[in-house]
Amino acid sequence: MSDLLFHTAAAMAQQVRERSVTSIELVESHLHQIERLNPRLNAFVEVDTQGALRAARGADQALSDGQSPGPIHGVPISIKSSVEVAGLRCESGSRLRTGFVAKQDAPIVARLRAAGAIILGATNAPELLMAWETDNSMYGRTNNPWDLERTPGGSSGGEAAAIASGMSAGGVGSDGGGSIRVPAHFSGICGLKPTPGRIPSTGHFPPSGGPFSLIGVVGPMARSVADLKLLFEIMQGPDDGDACSVPVPVRWPQPGELRKLRIGYFEDDGRTPVTPETRLAVRSAAESLRVAGFDVEPFRPSGLEEARQLWWQFFGVAGGMLLGSMFAGREAEMSPLLKRHLDQVAASPTHTGESLLQAWVRRDTLRAEFLRQMRDFPILLCPVAAIPAFRHGERSWNVDGKTVEYLDAWSYTEWFNLLGNPAAVVPVGSSPEGLPIGVQVVGRPWEEEQVLSVAEVIERTCGAWKPPPFR
Repeated sequence: MSDLLFHTAAAMAQQVRERSVTSIELVESHLHQIERLNPRLNAFVEVDTQGALRAARGADQALSDGQSPGPIHGVPISIKSSVEVAGLRCESGSRLRTGFVAKQDAPIVARLRAAGAIILGATNAPELLMAWETDNSMYGRTNNPWDLERTPGGSSGGEAAAIASGMSAGGVGSDGGGSIRVPAHFSGICGLKPTPGRIPSTGHFPPSGGPFSLIGVVGPMARSVADLKLLFEIMQGPDDGDACSVPVPVRWPQPGELRKLRIGYFEDDGRTPVTPETRLAVRSAAESLRVAGFDVEPFRPSGLEEARQLWWQFFGVAGGMLLGSMFAGREAEMSPLLKRHLDQVAASPTHTGESLLQAWVRRDTLRAEFLRQMRDFPILLCPVAAIPAFRHGERSWNVDGKTVEYLDAWSYTEWFNLLGNPAAVVPVGSSPEGLPIGVQVVGRPWEEEQVLSVAEVIERTCGAWKPPPFR
């Protein structure tokens, strides 16, 4: 059964439907993998052993009774601990929410259950999701299965480590500045940051409200693009609790239609250098699409630096104002990572009503300008980050003779939170240390299907997911 742990979620579901394996066998194998690996990876903060086994028995009985199975019937998945799962803790890594247990499922969790998924448990995250690594004062540090001395990223680092190591077949993360895509890149898996409102963020904490509704999303994470597509179809759709929710029908492009998309790619943004292997990964992805029949050209859109600065005005400054008020009088309970983040925020002037309004208007203007550029190149390829997975505690890196600071290393993802583009990550290359390197595939808003279809071509040509050494 150990090999089965690294099958795709779609393959697992098919095997359950064909009765070549039972859901109870699948769940027991994943629970054994969690028992074996989680003490050193620390990806799960809560495992619902009895609930998962009970659901698996129900899934097997439903098949015996002749009921029609859902698309991921009997498949064990995990959920980031910032998303509500009835009966499980939803603490978002913060002592402010110690012991908070969700009373109901978030809409996306309910949709996954209705499709047949078995929820294994909740995964670790940095406090209130404010870091690109996963550590907090409640549950401690999550380690990367490619190298235990390195981080799997953040804030969906627990999810990434669980999926990469075979403790989960797939799951749900969230992303306000790269929190799905950076962990996918660091851990050698796939992830999708959707357009705000395409997949409802209802039931997530912190909530995606006010200015955060423009940048904060939830999305699927998995070991293959095919599984991202499967999870996306299940999770997508409107919900009244999401301020950006829009009913957009799913429409997968036909192969001939897909090849008509022009692809633009850039290896760096002209400001933050990336490692040579990261450049090579982007070039390899671009060449794979060219060989597959796409029109692929070098193209770096303008406005990226302003997008980075405006993103900080929302995520950093506005977010810091909200988080600071939550901790009033309880500052001693704050984790070191969050304190460091808020210290960085304190270096920027706080918002007035006028400054926030100006940032909001400028964001909308910049978005329109950016999307006009994407009329010529509706798909963009670029790095996910300046570096592969970093060692615990590192805060700056030397790349091409230049010092890259912590916040700057992830600017390659932040732009697309600010601008609202869907973006997927697919593993393509590796570093000299053998660490995975992903490439980011970016599309126009509401065109996740094109993004995922192009990512699937890259995955098929450049090589699929590879298992990490710690498994």
